[in-house]
Amino acid sequence: MYPIATTDTTRKPAWLRAKLPGGAGYAATRSLVDTNTLHTVCQSAQCPNLGECWARGTATVMILGNICTRSCNFCAIATGRPTELDLGEPARVADAVAKMNLRHCVITSVARDELADGGASVWAATIRAIRHRCPHTAIEVLTSDFKGNTEHIDLVLNAKPDIFNHNIETVERLQKPVRVQARYDRSRSVLRHAKSRGFTTKTGIMLGLGETHEEIEQTLRDIASDGTNILTIGQYLQPTKHHLPIVRWATPEEFLHWKNFGLSIGLGVVESAPLVRSSYHADEQSQKYTGPEHLNTANALAAP
Repeated sequence: MYPIATTDTTRKPAWLRAKLPGGAGYAATRSLVDTNTLHTVCQSAQCPNLGECWARGTATVMILGNICTRSCNFCAIATGRPTELDLGEPARVADAVAKMNLRHCVITSVARDELADGGASVWAATIRAIRHRCPHTAIEVLTSDFKGNTEHIDLVLNAKPDIFNHNIETVERLQKPVRVQARYDRSRSVLRHAKSRGFTTKTGIMLGLGETHEEIEQTLRDIASDGTNILTIGQYLQPTKHHLPIVRWATPEEFLHWKNFGLSIGLGVVESAPLVRSSYHADEQSQKYTGPEHLNTANALAAP
């Protein structure tokens, strides 16, 4: 069994130290984001890897604004009532992807439950705009659950992203306190639907919210049984004192254990480490996965 970290969460352990923002690459990425008036989950969700990823010239663009209609108790993104829908956003996102010359881009969004289609039409427009401007760029989408509405999910899938990602976030028992308006079974059904249509699927969970060893194991078995191709596992970090507290720090050895376990039960790629997030080194995850459904991304990654 892996070492169990202390439950004293008053200080971050040494293995959670992240690179501070800075350097020419970081400045160039920030300039592109600001010039194109884009939102990024890197900023809105207080991602600890912002400095490293922006220095590499990568950023996860967040569409549909930066106000979420849901109130998940783990997430730093602002919650409220969105005031507008920016129909010029897809073109600006595509322009930024083109200027960054990305071989692999990751797009996510806030939840827009007040919209008739949950924002699916804007998702589709964004994917198509990127595909038009950057035909050799692999497109990974990280979506909400669209309340389980398959017609809305299909609007996104019909635009043909290369990877469809929807995060389960935590074990079944903790769904209500962590995600509030989401459901474990519904998230699994979203991933199964995308898989049934032949898409490469991906999901992610956090450790440190009070889950047990047995619950983590069952969650990974559920994810594998749904045919999911890629899994990310990272440490939960409390954004503010108003969010759920950290129950424990999972050790690097524990993350390695779950990586090996996930691979042993049939998952194609498992990225598991304290600072791993859904889009962290997503291009490398994509390159590792060479399943039969992954031909578009494989070709895109081979492009100059």
